Amino acid sequence: MTLALARTDTALTVTDGAIELLRYVYVPDTPQLEAPKPYIDPIRTRAGRVVSLFRPWDHVWHKGLAWSLPVVGDENFWGGPTYLRDRGYVQQSNDGTQRHVGVVASAVERDVAAFTHDLEWISERGQRMFTERRTLTVRVLDEIAWALTFETTMTNTTGATVAIGSPTTRGRENAGYGGLFWRGPRSFTDGLLVTAEGTGTGGALRGQRHEWMGYEGRHDEVDAASLVVMLDAGTNPHHPPQWFARSEEFAALNPAPFFSEEVRVPAGESVSFRYAVGVADAEAAEAPRIADRLRGLL
Repeated sequence: MTLALARTDTALTVTDGAIELLRYVYVPDTPQLEAPKPYIDPIRTRAGRVVSLFRPWDHVWHKGLAWSLPVVGDENFWGGPTYLRDRGYVQQSNDGTQRHVGVVASAVERDVAAFTHDLEWISERGQRMFTERRTLTVRVLDEIAWALTFETTMTNTTGATVAIGSPTTRGRENAGYGGLFWRGPRSFTDGLLVTAEGTGTGGALRGQRHEWMGYEGRHDEVDAASLVVMLDAGTNPHHPPQWFARSEEFAALNPAPFFSEEVRVPAGESVSFRYAVGVADAEAAEAPRIADRLRGLL
């Protein structure tokens, strides 16, 4: 099946025949409190089943799949309150914006849809902290699965070293979220987390290190399961990452490079990250095969 890409001034969609696989909003109309940032939602399988959730009431800053960082120096590019050591979560005037600057490239070639754009990271006080170049690609893997790659290079423009971390690096145990974060549908709650070493539920796998992790969830209305697999590139800082992953309360996957150790970016220098995400009309048993296919994309 040939992919098609359509773009407006604020978003792009990638379709697989009659199915819209994803919508990437790169100029969001998000309130400042939710740290405006590009996001991918909805995300669908090749059969058209939705595997993402946008702005849930419990965490309104969760936006489908998004590159979202809660600790960037003293700034918050995640949204909502900031975790402070010995004080807990406190709402501050520090929810920054990942602002779209311009489109570099947008095309479908050899059955791969690709989009590259430039951004700048602006604190709520108006300081430019990073410039960023981000590239997304989409391709069909086989009859039941397709893949997204996400690549970003961020360059520190502040004139001083910036430490990127998490609530755990600020003192909250086992709360190392931050990075490429996926929020699953409500029906995926209490689903199954999958790794190369085995499976788990709830928060049992949170904080573990794995090259890849998958999530099997079931849909309402239809008797079917879908699978999301995320894979971390070997060149990423702190690879293999600790994972912020859970199935209790809500479904989430996040290869978190800043889980328990900061990534420090000196002034004028850059840091890069690459990920692959597989989306399949499949159950957990297919996760290792899909992870192997994803590995060949990075």
